[in-house]
Amino acid sequence: MSVPELAILRYLLVYKNYQQYARYLKIPKEMRELKIVEHSVALLHEKYPDVDKSLDELSVMVATAYPQMRAVEKEAIFSLINQMRTVDVKDEHIVALLGNAREKTLAQQLALASLEVSEGRRPASSLHEIFQQMESAHEEISKSDSRCFVTDDLFVLESHTIRGTGLPWRLDCLNRSLGPLRRGDFGFIFARPEVGKTTFLADQCTYMASKATNPIVWFNNEEQGEKVRLRTFQAALGITQDEIWKDKKATLNAYREATKGLLHIYDDASIHRKDVELVVERMQPQLIVFDQIDKIKGFDADRPDLVYGRIYQWARELAKRGCAVIGICQSDGTGEGVKWLTMSHVAEAKTSKQAEADWILGIGRSNDSGQDNIRFFNI
Repeated sequence: MSVPELAILRYLLVYKNYQQYARYLKIPKEMRELKIVEHSVALLHEKYPDVDKSLDELSVMVATAYPQMRAVEKEAIFSLINQMRTVDVKDEHIVALLGNAREKTLAQQLALASLEVSEGRRPASSLHEIFQQMESAHEEISKSDSRCFVTDDLFVLESHTIRGTGLPWRLDCLNRSLGPLRRGDFGFIFARPEVGKTTFLADQCTYMASKATNPIVWFNNEEQGEKVRLRTFQAALGITQDEIWKDKKATLNAYREATKGLLHIYDDASIHRKDVELVVERMQPQLIVFDQIDKIKGFDADRPDLVYGRIYQWARELAKRGCAVIGICQSDGTGEGVKWLTMSHVAEAKTSKQAEADWILGIGRSNDSGQDNIRFFNI
C-alpha cells in the first residue's frame, strides 16, 4: 500500500479534516482492505461526531463493524493500521493531494452536467444551474486556498509581526530577545527537575493575564493543581504563602483584579488531546500552556521520539489556528549542573521536538557552592 493513501486516512481521523475532504477521497473497490479502513473511519465519525479519533479506536471499529471477517483479511487490515502509525508525511503534502482530488471531483461533476445538457437529457435553462455550480466550486477552492498565501504588503506584515498586539513577558530580557508572544508562536521551556519551570510559568503567565484580552489556559498534568494555583497567587501579588491567608477576601479580590480572571488552570493527570481541543474550541484562548507537554495523551508511533514529534507538531498546529502556545518539558541527565542548556540537552528528542519550535528556552542551574538560587537562561 502506498504511503500517501495511508497518510491521508490517518489525516482524516481528525474530525475537521474529515468534514472538509472525505467526500473527495475515491478509493477503488478492488482495494478491499483499504476500503474497509475508509468505511470504518466514516463509521467512527458518524457514531462520535465533533471529536478526533485515534488509530486504536479505528482498530476497534474495524473489529466491531466486520465481525465475520476472515482471519487473513483481518490481519492484513490491522497491518495497514499499524503502518499508518509510522508513515511520516507532512500535513501540507496531504492537503495538497486532497486539494487536487477535490478539484478533479468538482471538475468531473461540472463536465457531466454539461454533457447532459448537450445531449438533451437536461434543459438548456439548467445551464444557469451549471454556472452556479462552477461559481460555487471556484468559491470553495478559493476559500480553502487563499488563506494559505502570505501577503507581501509591508504595512500588513508590520501590523501583524512587529506592531501587532502580543502578550509581553514580565522579564524585559525576554521581551528584547523573543518579543511578545503573538498568535501562531510556539515554543518550549526545558530544564532539569526542581529547577523552577512551574514557578517561572506562574510568574510570566500572571503578568501576561494582566495584558490579555482573551483567556490564558494552563493545562496542568504535573504538580497538584491547587498548589499551582496558590503559586500563581504568590507570583501575581508578590507575596509569600503565609501572606495569602492573612486576609483571604482582600487577597482574592487583588488576585482577580491583577489577572482579570483570565488565567484558567485545567488540572488532570491524564490530559488527552481531545480534552485540549474541546477546551480550546470553547474558550478561544490567547495563550495555551502545557505543563508538561510530553505527557499529553492521544498520539501513536513506534518510537518515543516520533510520538513526541507528533505532539509538538500538533501543538504548532494549535498555535497556527489562532493563539500562542508554550510547552514545558525536561532536560535529560546530561543537563545536570549545566548553566547554559542547549538543544542537545532536551530529553527524549533528536530533532523532532526542536524542529517544530519558533523559540526554545533552556533554564540551567549550577551545582557550584553559592549558586543554588541563580538560574541561567539560554535562548
